Amino acid sequence: MEQAHSLLLNEDACSRLGEHQRAEFVFEWLRFLKKLLPVADRADVKQNQKRLVEQLTTILTGSPGPSTRWLLAHCLALLYRVGDSFTSSLTVGRCNDIIRSKDDSPSFLPSRLAAVACLGAMYEQLGRLLISSFKETMANLLKALKGAESQGRYEIMLCIEKILKGLGVSAVPCHRDIFKATRTCLTDRSMAVRCAAAKCLLELQREAVFLWSTELENVASLCYRAFEGSNYDVRIAVSRLLGTLLASSLEPKQAIGRLSSRRSCLEEVMELVSSGFLRGCAGFLRASGDLLKGMNSVSRDVRVGITQACVVFISTLGGAWLEAHFPSLLSLLMDLVSHTRATQNPVDAVCSRRCVSFILRASVGSLLGEKAQIAAAKEICQAISKQNRAVDIALCEGNVETRVSNTDVAASQHVLVCALLELGSVLQDLGSSAAPLLHDASTGMLDTVISVLLHPSVSARLAAAWCLRCVAIAIPAQLAVLLDRCSERLNALKSCPKAVAGYSAAIAALLGAVQHCPLGIPHIKGKVVMGLAEDLLRSAAQNSRISIQRTQGGWLLLSALMTLGPTVVEHHLPRMLLLWKCAFPQSVKELDSELRRGDSFTWQVTLEGRSGALCAMKNLVVHCKVLLSDDVICRVLPLLSCAVALLTQLSSLVKSYGNQLKNAVTVFRLRVYEILALLPPKSYEGKKCFDTVLKQLWHDLTGPENMACAELSLLPTLCHNQDLALLGPALQDMDQQYIEEQVSLGTGIGGGTLEYDPFTIFVKAQVVPAPLPPPAALTVAAVQLFGVIFPHLTIQQRCNIFTILLIRLNFFSSFGLALDHETLGPEEVQKPGLSLLLGALESSNPLLRCVAAEGLARLAQVLNEPNFTVSLSLMSFDKLKIARDAVTRTGHSLALGCLYRYMGGISSPQHLSACVGVLFTLSQDNTSPEVQMWSLHSLSMVVDLAGPLYRSHIDASLTLVLRLLLLTPHTHVEVQQSLGRCLNALITSLGPDLQGCRINMFWDSISTLTSCLVGCAVMQDSPDCLVQAQAITCLQQLHMFSPRHVNLASLVPSLCVNLCSLYLSLRRAVVACLRQLAQRETVEVSEHAVALVKELPRRDNTQLEVGLEGALFSLLDRESDPRLRQDIKDTLVQMMSSAAESELAHWLKLCKDVLSASSDLAATTLVETNQEEDADDSSAFHAKHEHSGPFNNLRWSTRVFAVECVCRIIVQCESGDPAHFDMVLAQEQRLHESTDFLVLHLADLVRMAFMAATDHSEQLRLAGLQMLLVIIHKFASVTEPEFPGHVILEQYQAIVGAALRPAFSVDAPPDVTAKACQVCSAWITSGVVSDLRDLRRVHQLLASSLVKVQGGRDVPNPFYNESTFTMETLAVLKAWAEVYIVAVQSTRQKESPAWWHQEQQQEQCEDPGTAETAGSGLLKLVQGDLATLSRLWLAALQDHALLTLPPTYASQLPTTGGSFYSAEIMEQARQHYCFAWAPILHATALWLNSTEFIMVDEGPANLSRPVTPTSMGQSTTLASIKSPEDVNTERLHLILGISVEFLCSPHSQNQMENITSCLHALQALLNVPWPRSKVGNDQALTVELLSVLHRLIVTREYPGVQLAVLELVRQVVCAAQEHVREKRHSAEVDDGAAEKETVPEFGEGRDTGGLVPGKSLVFGAMELCLCILVRKLPQLSPRLAGSPTGQGALPWSLNDSDCKLVTLALCILSELPSICSPEGSVSVLPTVLYLLLGVLKELVRGFVAANRGILVSGALQALRNVLSSPMSRAEKSRAAWVEFLRSALSTLLECWDTGNIYTLISPTLLTTYEIHYINIFQVDVFMNLNSPLRQKQTCTLQTCFTEHKNIQSIRSVVVCRSYQLLASVFQGPTAVAGPFIQALGGQLVGYLQQVEKSRPQTATELQAVQDGVRAMEALVLAAEETHRPQLVTVLLPILVSFLLDENTLASAPAASRSLHESALRDLMRIGPQHSAVFKTLMASAPHMKARLEAAIKGNQESVSAKATPPQVSGKHIPSIQLKTNFL
Repeated sequence: MEQAHSLLLNEDACSRLGEHQRAEFVFEWLRFLKKLLPVADRADVKQNQKRLVEQLTTILTGSPGPSTRWLLAHCLALLYRVGDSFTSSLTVGRCNDIIRSKDDSPSFLPSRLAAVACLGAMYEQLGRLLISSFKETMANLLKALKGAESQGRYEIMLCIEKILKGLGVSAVPCHRDIFKATRTCLTDRSMAVRCAAAKCLLELQREAVFLWSTELENVASLCYRAFEGSNYDVRIAVSRLLGTLLASSLEPKQAIGRLSSRRSCLEEVMELVSSGFLRGCAGFLRASGDLLKGMNSVSRDVRVGITQACVVFISTLGGAWLEAHFPSLLSLLMDLVSHTRATQNPVDAVCSRRCVSFILRASVGSLLGEKAQIAAAKEICQAISKQNRAVDIALCEGNVETRVSNTDVAASQHVLVCALLELGSVLQDLGSSAAPLLHDASTGMLDTVISVLLHPSVSARLAAAWCLRCVAIAIPAQLAVLLDRCSERLNALKSCPKAVAGYSAAIAALLGAVQHCPLGIPHIKGKVVMGLAEDLLRSAAQNSRISIQRTQGGWLLLSALMTLGPTVVEHHLPRMLLLWKCAFPQSVKELDSELRRGDSFTWQVTLEGRSGALCAMKNLVVHCKVLLSDDVICRVLPLLSCAVALLTQLSSLVKSYGNQLKNAVTVFRLRVYEILALLPPKSYEGKKCFDTVLKQLWHDLTGPENMACAELSLLPTLCHNQDLALLGPALQDMDQQYIEEQVSLGTGIGGGTLEYDPFTIFVKAQVVPAPLPPPAALTVAAVQLFGVIFPHLTIQQRCNIFTILLIRLNFFSSFGLALDHETLGPEEVQKPGLSLLLGALESSNPLLRCVAAEGLARLAQVLNEPNFTVSLSLMSFDKLKIARDAVTRTGHSLALGCLYRYMGGISSPQHLSACVGVLFTLSQDNTSPEVQMWSLHSLSMVVDLAGPLYRSHIDASLTLVLRLLLLTPHTHVEVQQSLGRCLNALITSLGPDLQGCRINMFWDSISTLTSCLVGCAVMQDSPDCLVQAQAITCLQQLHMFSPRHVNLASLVPSLCVNLCSLYLSLRRAVVACLRQLAQRETVEVSEHAVALVKELPRRDNTQLEVGLEGALFSLLDRESDPRLRQDIKDTLVQMMSSAAESELAHWLKLCKDVLSASSDLAATTLVETNQEEDADDSSAFHAKHEHSGPFNNLRWSTRVFAVECVCRIIVQCESGDPAHFDMVLAQEQRLHESTDFLVLHLADLVRMAFMAATDHSEQLRLAGLQMLLVIIHKFASVTEPEFPGHVILEQYQAIVGAALRPAFSVDAPPDVTAKACQVCSAWITSGVVSDLRDLRRVHQLLASSLVKVQGGRDVPNPFYNESTFTMETLAVLKAWAEVYIVAVQSTRQKESPAWWHQEQQQEQCEDPGTAETAGSGLLKLVQGDLATLSRLWLAALQDHALLTLPPTYASQLPTTGGSFYSAEIMEQARQHYCFAWAPILHATALWLNSTEFIMVDEGPANLSRPVTPTSMGQSTTLASIKSPEDVNTERLHLILGISVEFLCSPHSQNQMENITSCLHALQALLNVPWPRSKVGNDQALTVELLSVLHRLIVTREYPGVQLAVLELVRQVVCAAQEHVREKRHSAEVDDGAAEKETVPEFGEGRDTGGLVPGKSLVFGAMELCLCILVRKLPQLSPRLAGSPTGQGALPWSLNDSDCKLVTLALCILSELPSICSPEGSVSVLPTVLYLLLGVLKELVRGFVAANRGILVSGALQALRNVLSSPMSRAEKSRAAWVEFLRSALSTLLECWDTGNIYTLISPTLLTTYEIHYINIFQVDVFMNLNSPLRQKQTCTLQTCFTEHKNIQSIRSVVVCRSYQLLASVFQGPTAVAGPFIQALGGQLVGYLQQVEKSRPQTATELQAVQDGVRAMEALVLAAEETHRPQLVTVLLPILVSFLLDENTLASAPAASRSLHESALRDLMRIGPQHSAVFKTLMASAPHMKARLEAAIKGNQESVSAKATPPQVSGKHIPSIQLKTNFL
């Protein structure tokens, strides 16, 4: 294909190819030429133009295919436009000659069609340059049109359309001739020709004024005839033409030429539409004849087409026109639907109502903004009121002649139905924004709608009920109000049949609305409805005039009551069972007696009642399945048996009492089938009713009266979704599904409507239900029931059914459903079933053939026998070889594909080859497009499911598909659609193999990829939307597998052009492809979209003016398809996540424009604040009108998504550049780089949050509050550079307060208030506001909510469910708890030690939303309400504890509920408690900590009822008064229980936050002595708590959680220490052993020293600490010693959190021996020492630690704790401790072995550890040191003195610590000190004597010398009396040598002077102690004496100088000295 990429066609390469490859080569060259010509050099083009024209002409005459000829025409016209156009007339003449040719052979037809296509393209491109040959060309085309076949007519129509487009006004002379020719084609038998003619006329009307002026009526009639027998594409094209003409006649785009013509008015236009809608396209004679015969002459095709034309008409005029003329339009539409010809029978009435409703929905719902929709709703209300008043007046007239007739009532009911349904839809669209409409007294909307409930027509009443339901869904606060109002009216008008029927339907509809309202209704409403229903049923027999209405109404209410769920129904179930029992006879005998009495009316009432009872049962099973216990089923089954028994008598009743019972009988059978299908068949299988049901099903499935609806209502559900494409466009892929399904249903069946089954009014649905007529619904129910019970039939029964029953659609559907359940049975059952399927496979009904093929495949799947499957395939092969009719070929070809679908491919290459060969042959049958379509569809399934076996057929398949794509005419779009599915399957089969450019044994991936791209290009050029959608899907797959081969420069513009297509399927494909492209190439996609805007004409790029992102937002606002809306959202999210940071300003502005695009201008407000004025928030706001931006009147749902997008952007920026949340950094980077940061747009973010939070829409308010919460969390810590000490959010205090204030108003919904409470707590605790006066604004909001909470649940909310009170209360309590927690922590932060401070700082860094607040000031705000809050918190906690009990303890739950929930809403309340309990728990623990469990009189909490069932010790009854000890114990156990229960299995969404809250709460409790003593006294509790904490450590890696766990373990160990210490002290005092050396044996281990796992606190703590240590330091574990993380590993790295964890673990370990008995401590000590020394060794190894200081000090402190343990002095354990300590010392000394790996490590640390170790061990450890150990220690100290002399700083530290050690050792017993003195005394003296030569220069060196002197003094004192003088004689000269003379002293360093002063003090102190030696030494050494005297004299002078006060000069010396010497 590379050779095709040249300006001229490579004829040599082309000639070497075969015929099919040549066509592909030419097409690829034309594609390349189309791209090349616009960008090529014009000189090159002109130079080669002659040759190019010759080559293109050669292709033209070479019979090109359809796609090739269109591409050829475009290239030829483009060549003349880019190059020279002089010879264009010659080419036009050549084309005309070809068209005029007399050659009618089939081989010449493609050339003629190509010539027609070339003419159209050339005129379109060159326009007036070809005006000279225009008339000749047009005459030639019109002449050829008369004798052309369908393809010719199609191409000529398209050609004329292009000519008109190119010439414009210049083609006016031929307009009349074109119109005459085109009007014939508009009613052509070919649907493609009709579409082309409609497009031609659409282009003609741009300049031909007569089409929408003088000829408008004729064109309209022509369009009506075109609608007759049309398909979907024709209706779309013709309706677009007719709608555009009507709009042009009303609003002309140009002046009308003749004066006699005038503009049409709306009434005239609608009169024209009405005439077609009511009379169709028939002439006068036919219309009159049909009228006389009583026939309806208007087909549904015409009415649906006219409906779509009306929508186009209104859409063309636009939303502004609609808003201005809506009253007139509404009146005309209502007149249309009320006309008698539109509603001659129920089927026509339903169709007409749907048509008018669709017009209203498509116009009002799509074109009007919210403000205009409110105005339209008012107009609809007025129309309803006017219609209702007219009926009321007519009904009340006394004169019989003027009373309203049935015809007038029928007319009014249709008007009311359409108006009410549209009003309900408008309200649902508006949502809570419709609140002003309800409160408008001038409209009186609710009164108007409720008044229709008394209308004589049932359809009008049901429509009014549905409208009320929509009101309740839109504004949930109205739901309970409307229920009360309707209930009151029903009670008051019980005697009125219309009132009973209307109000009961309204109540049922409102109950159905509860399913859409999360806030629910008060529980008492269920009781009210139950009472109403019972009253209606009991009083039904009192008045025969209203018996039927009361019976229907009662059971309707009970059925609707079931939708409230089991929590409501379970309280009424006993009464329901009683009502059911009363509705049915108690036995069959009683039923027989019933049959012998009664009349028609009685049986009608009876059947209505039993049908209602069965419907209530059905709804119980559907909505309350958990209540279906065995007992309930047993009580219901006898009733069902009686109902089934009655089935057999229904036919006799109809015969006896006539057809007036027929409808009631049908409904009764329907209800029986519905309930039986839901119950398990085994429950009634063994009873007699089973056979009865089967017989009745047999009758219903074979009865001729029920056959009408079978095909269209049953069979499609049994077909596979892919196979439905063979039957035409799917309804779910149409925007016009609501009316198009009227056409698909056929003439015999009408569409569904609500009056067919009023019991569907409460089903969960957003659109009005459309139940089928009772006969059709009965057939569907019978089929479904048969499919359920068929597997339970006996083998004989199954055989009888198959052998006797003929092929019937109903039974065939039942058989298909039966295959879904299990096998058919043995072979005698399979054979007749197979025969049934094979017979249907050759049916003339295509739908039945699809079902038969599906059934064969399912049968093969169920049997799962390879031989059977192969036999089916071979049978189809044989049939296809001999059959020549299309029916047989299509059926068996589809069967082959279905077999592959369900059997996963038959693993046989030979079988696959045969199957593919047969399908290849069938797909090339040009004589039958239907066979081609079905065989290609089957081939696509084989390709998709054959797996790797198909690889050998890929090349041939691609060749076939591409060849057929190039040859198939565009009129056969169904074949092109099947080819698209084949290509899609081939690309999927190739998959990732397309990524590489390689050649394997089967196919060349390069050529394969090129063929796929060529196929996609062919389909992209198709005029059919489904083919284009498949092309986009194929390109999407190619982009996924091989993105570099898909040209985005051509793909993206095509996607953008089709983004606003008229076809839903195409829009879906476009958005799905954009979603995938946005994941990889977001920037490229946006750039190509921007480039397209510049290229397209102004009229074609309006949707892209705001960019692709804005176009997607606009599309999202218009679309109603859920799938497409979700794809649009995903696309925008993908684009935003890829480009939000790089284009931050663009996305924020886009979201702001979307949010501001509201019809309510008050929503766009600029907020200006004055922070200095302490006034109300509202005074700081000034509303200013802003330009709404590029968007207009966007809906609230779109604006909610925009707010969510902004929140996503904020969260995404959090993981990006830190400058997004740092103003200083952002400003600095902004100066150097052209980047943008989020913090620079903070003002816009806050403004958007305010706009959303104060909107009318509740959903938008919630989104705005959530956005405000995100802003507070993310920006709370961002400082303001211009005002140090302040944060940037501080300037928005007033905005935040104003945004929150509406959420706390009286009428605010509870969910909004709950969210606002969350924002309040976040704002208060964020630390943004430091001034308490400003903080009180938000604090007052929380305070007002607290007052509301104190009212208790006994003051219920009249609008919402009681669970909303729980939600709001807990939200308030949680907010207060969060404020209190931060206040307490902030206060303690200032009072606590550094450790606590550091820990809190870390937590603040981890959670930016928690920052430093006003501390004690904030605590004062809470302190005033703390008494109330504490009681409420405790009540909430006890509620939560009760609700978390397992179901086995349900009997212990209080029957009346808890403090904040009632028993009825227990299930709903659980989720609210799960959301709020953790902060409340933490706050309660902090409060108890502050009070130290000391109960004080806290004053009344103002609760309306006791806080909890036990009242937490606050009950006032004497019998229940508890002591403070008991109350405190309850509170302690409450918090402990909740915490431990949650920590055992954390299941909340906020796991980490809740875990942290539990741990901090427990820490706060254990900081108080009383709970600590309780915990320490309960061994089992502490062990269980440690077990839970150990599990938490293992399963949670979060550092904050692990630190909190270890801190809690330390507190538990401390509690145990205190407990053991207290017991020991008590024992000592009691035994008088206070002065004894022995310690009583308390603690773990007792006498044996054993620790039992699972029962030992010490063992659990050690286990937990070991877990931490081994995780952080794996080298400690012997098992890990040889692992990669063990001894041979690289140095381990610990961060700051790890260091804290290890330190805490060591601290806990060091405390464990103290809580053991002496024997127990001996058992524990080795493990403790091993771990401590192990950590020390790792520290010596020098591993990386972020906070080494904490770890070092912690390890040493832990070591001290161990050695100072009282167990080391206990008599029983003393000896063992000494031995273990010696071993520990030996282990530590081994670190200095020369062969040990630790010799390479810093000796400074090691020496430091040894010094402290020996200081602590002291005498006991050294007393019995063996000689090698003592020698090793001596060598260690020698090394400290001699090693590392070149590193002075290290040496000084080592020597300093060594001298400190020697001083301690020398002071010990002689046996210990002697060896050290002998070994180290000489080195000590030598070191001190060298000081004179090398005096200290630093403080460390000075300290080393001073410590050496101290050691020397200790040596003197350790010597015997006889040897001390000699040692003093050595010491004194050393001290004298440290003295300096007076000259040197002044200039000496500070360390040297300090040494001088220290030595002089030592001499003055030691001299008098050894005076004799001192005098002798001074006398013998005069130089020393002189040196000493000079030092003493200098010291005295210095002292006297300091004692003399300084002389103060009287002259003031200025503090600033001016410089006078400038040299």
